[in-house]
Amino acid sequence: MQISLIPSDFPWLSFLIFSPLIGVALLALCRESSARMMAIFSSFITFGTSLFLLLDYSRENSSSVWAYQYSENFAWIPDLGINYTLGVDSVSLWLIVLTTFLTTLVFVASPSIEKKLKSYLATLLVLEVGILGAFCSLDLVLFYIFWEVMLIPMYLLIGVWGGTQRLYAAIKFVLFTAFGSLLMLIAIIYLGIEFKEQFGYMSFYLGDVIKISLSSQEEKYLFLAFLLAFAIKIPVFPLHTWLPDAHVQAPTGGSVILAGVLLKLGLYGLIRLAVPLFPSALLDFSPILAMLGVVGIVFGALVAWVQTDIKKLVAYSSVSHLGFCVLGFASLNVISVQGSILQMINHGISTAALFFAVGVLYDRKHTREITNYGGIAKQVPLFSVVFLIFTLSSIGLPLTNGFVGEFMILIGSFQSYQILTAFAVTGVILGAMYMLSLYRRMMFGQFDSSKNGDLTDLLPREKLIFAPLIILVFVLGLFPNIILQDIEPVSRNIVNTVRLK
Repeated sequence: MQISLIPSDFPWLSFLIFSPLIGVALLALCRESSARMMAIFSSFITFGTSLFLLLDYSRENSSSVWAYQYSENFAWIPDLGINYTLGVDSVSLWLIVLTTFLTTLVFVASPSIEKKLKSYLATLLVLEVGILGAFCSLDLVLFYIFWEVMLIPMYLLIGVWGGTQRLYAAIKFVLFTAFGSLLMLIAIIYLGIEFKEQFGYMSFYLGDVIKISLSSQEEKYLFLAFLLAFAIKIPVFPLHTWLPDAHVQAPTGGSVILAGVLLKLGLYGLIRLAVPLFPSALLDFSPILAMLGVVGIVFGALVAWVQTDIKKLVAYSSVSHLGFCVLGFASLNVISVQGSILQMINHGISTAALFFAVGVLYDRKHTREITNYGGIAKQVPLFSVVFLIFTLSSIGLPLTNGFVGEFMILIGSFQSYQILTAFAVTGVILGAMYMLSLYRRMMFGQFDSSKNGDLTDLLPREKLIFAPLIILVFVLGLFPNIILQDIEPVSRNIVNTVRLK
């Protein structure tokens, strides 16, 4: 029997979600010179809480479809049936730990921000509140509120601290996301009203709403409304066009959180909401979703191959890698779904690391053009080794974290879609081609001392950022069962819910 490490009557999830606001309060009181330390202190509280919850999480009760733990529930707006209902499962917890971990690293990297540092750090903390709230919410309206909370700080990160085209990228991000969110809100309201008509009172609690009897037509339309919001966030081809602009214009911290966590919320939304609410519609549309995932894999890889901007190349690689996650989820068997969830976490680590690496170069030379970095391995040998590790992780080299999830997705997907999976394999080949080509051109091309003769190797602060990421690359590559054993029951529940409906 597992012994709980922490008191069960404490509102741990509420504390986790809103603890970043402690940092916001500290930032308001402190001087600019101590702002980064205040943000790091606050983020360590949140990160430590997430680790304690992960360690205390009971694996014994994880086989139930609704095995949410650390649950909190009270009537928030009773007249409208809106409750403050929180709970997490193993998937939620691992993504929460990823969020708090990457946010802490972003604060360590924050000295590269010179303009309005306190405001920048506070914006990131508010963004963290929205992300954690979305991962913990079990009420549809509460989920939507946290989903929208994320929109404003991300808009500010891009629009205030971004590059020369920051306003264009920020507005494009808002327009895409807000449009999808609006349709999701309409669908949520419809579900609440429909629940009242069938049961006599209004409720938006997920455990209640799944009891609604919907016609096949209603379920399909409602599923499409949710799917659009989540597909934009992932992003699924052809709804991906906002992502490269957002990445290129965002500061390093914004790109790390965007790639490492925010994009995962789209697929998480499908897992948390679409599976229990619209299982039949999901099964009907899964072939289309799988096809779009494969198109995203190949398209993202081909476009990444021809990029001249390092950051844009990594951005399009995210489109390709997340296409694998979409394919694995849409294949709806235990192995592929398990691989999809694992790959979400692995992609968050490897792609965040690549964006950190791009940020290191940009801080020194203020350019992201690949041609400006020929032959720099001799000048920055430690950086070249670090960049190589994350390059190999990105292409899924065996023994690195990128391999296991991708391999499981391909094995599982082949059982459902043989031809689509065959096309998806080309993405693995193309991924190796564009990432190794990038590494060769940057590290072993013609060295120009007039351009890069003053380039310096990694600073102690940068080593501190990369060290835990490198450890995770190999630990999760060698011992993926650390995560797989936790997410296997959830993956099985997803497949059973949809297949047996």
